[in-house]
Amino acid sequence: MSSQNQAFLEANQTINIKVNEPLSHYTFTKTGGPADVLALPSSVAEVQQLVTTAHQFELPITIIGNASNLIVRDAGIAGLVIILTAMNQITVDQHVIVAQAGAEIIQTAEAAYQASLTGLEFAAGIPGSVGGAVFMNAGAYEGEISDVLTSAEVLTPDNQVITMTAAELEFSYRHSLIQENGSIVLAARFDLPNGVATLIREKMDELNAKRAAKQPLEYPSCGSVFKRPKGYYVGPLIQKAGLQGYQIGGAQVSQKHAGFIVNIDGATATDYLTLIAHIQAVIWEQFEVRLEPEVRIIGRTV
Repeated sequence: MSSQNQAFLEANQTINIKVNEPLSHYTFTKTGGPADVLALPSSVAEVQQLVTTAHQFELPITIIGNASNLIVRDAGIAGLVIILTAMNQITVDQHVIVAQAGAEIIQTAEAAYQASLTGLEFAAGIPGSVGGAVFMNAGAYEGEISDVLTSAEVLTPDNQVITMTAAELEFSYRHSLIQENGSIVLAARFDLPNGVATLIREKMDELNAKRAAKQPLEYPSCGSVFKRPKGYYVGPLIQKAGLQGYQIGGAQVSQKHAGFIVNIDGATATDYLTLIAHIQAVIWEQFEVRLEPEVRIIGRTV
């Protein structure tokens, strides 16, 4: 361990920290190399302390939520990785739901149902965290986080906690300002209208049944790999190109839904990335359509 990392650990002895921790233990693909230092804070104060000391010891910082729409390269991640899943409190006060960044968006939708609040039904099967959902404006079945989010509590790059409105977050398709401004999502607020609990449950069950029927939930995957190009659907494009079932290493274009890449046999992140590049090349060659990854790809390149 470097003296830099050792000094960082000594300054954060009260926080749950692991050294050289394989991120394959956390990612939904079950792939990814180690984090030099992995921290799992349980409060905003701990996140602020980690950020302060990381800057002090010149450690780069990477933030991870539920790691569901993420590929970590096999060489791992340098510096400090912060996983926010221990910050998972969800509170309901009349028509307002506040969920910490590490809370699962599925559980947040369930809390809305329990309170007979409508609007989050679309998120009932999205496996990501609230913070990740805000970061990428997650969506499914014609709904997006930007449709229901009122505001988010974020930690700015200078370590200040502020509230940003939905308008200030500059949402667009699978995008928010957080992707560019270096802030960390700490919590999200949803102001939802009252609904009928039985109808909310029916809608959630309907969407989850569709998801189970169409998506390869039985295998590790990173969810939808590519953003939807204008005028096209990704799955049918990949099918038309003859790539459904195509495999590199242990990574395969899903036989159930061609928009997914599944880990069927001990895949590595490199298998995933090589397969992604191959799909992009073939789709461009055959259809002159550029597929842009929706999945977040991070980590050392060497």
